[in-house]
Amino acid sequence: MTKVGFIGLGNVGAKLAATLQRNQVDLWVHDIDPAQAAPFLAQGAAWADSPAEMARQVDVVMTCLPSPKASATVMEADNGILQGLSAGKIWIEMSTTDEAEVRRLAVLVEALGAQAADCPVSGGCHRAATGNIAILAGCERNTFDAILPILSILGREILHVGALGSASTIKVVTNYLATANLVSLCEALTVSKAAGLDLGLAYEAIRISSGNSFVHETESQVILNGSRDINFTMDLVLKDVGLFQEIAERNGIELELSPLLLDIFRDGQTKYGPREWSPNIIRRLEDASGLAILADGFPAEMTDDQPEERGAEVMRP
Repeated sequence: MTKVGFIGLGNVGAKLAATLQRNQVDLWVHDIDPAQAAPFLAQGAAWADSPAEMARQVDVVMTCLPSPKASATVMEADNGILQGLSAGKIWIEMSTTDEAEVRRLAVLVEALGAQAADCPVSGGCHRAATGNIAILAGCERNTFDAILPILSILGREILHVGALGSASTIKVVTNYLATANLVSLCEALTVSKAAGLDLGLAYEAIRISSGNSFVHETESQVILNGSRDINFTMDLVLKDVGLFQEIAERNGIELELSPLLLDIFRDGQTKYGPREWSPNIIRRLEDASGLAILADGFPAEMTDDQPEERGAEVMRP
């Protein structure tokens, strides 16, 4: 049986790792906070004292981390993954990261005779928890064929999008689109409230109209039910849209909307904190207008029987 190591047991990573364990994968785990691993160890997973030890023990190492800097540290530190990789092993980067950075690290991986793939996920924590997440894979075809059985445990829709790094690029693009959709929905719901519309009916009208989207069917719900919780925070929005902006600048594309989204979320982070849930960006409009953008009749949490794709992730690691 293939031994799989998983590093990064946060909001997304923990759910992905739990899906592997639920499907009887021989699982090793590691996290900067050992307490995050306790539920996995209780169910029989093995603990690796360092990323290097994990890489020595397993066939496939998966990382799901909050930033390119965190991934680089886990890979390149004195006790990092690169210290334990050897020929025949595979590193799968599942974080939302910079394509140039994942390619840089892949060169180091391949110099050891190992293989690399970037496989960011999209679709929300509720889908990650049930094995129905969408997975984008960037890697050589033979690498994709080797990791497909593992990816098929984690996700329902798996798309090989091209060479290594390409998945990270398209993931950042989809996260950008989701953010733009979220901000426009905040404005649409606030204007609907100000115009005297019933927000429950406004939600349904948008849902059955040309204005509908996955973001509306998920994030509008958590706005209107008051939870504002999609397990994704304002600092992560700024990271993702910032990565999108960097790709545009590297390719000589001058953008208009992306810088505005960065300004909006920088203001939101300053006012409400970097770890505030991202849908609470609507508080800027609530505070300015004096309106509460809430409606009765919405479930407190999203479940997997709700729409499946959020272009860039309700949860974006």
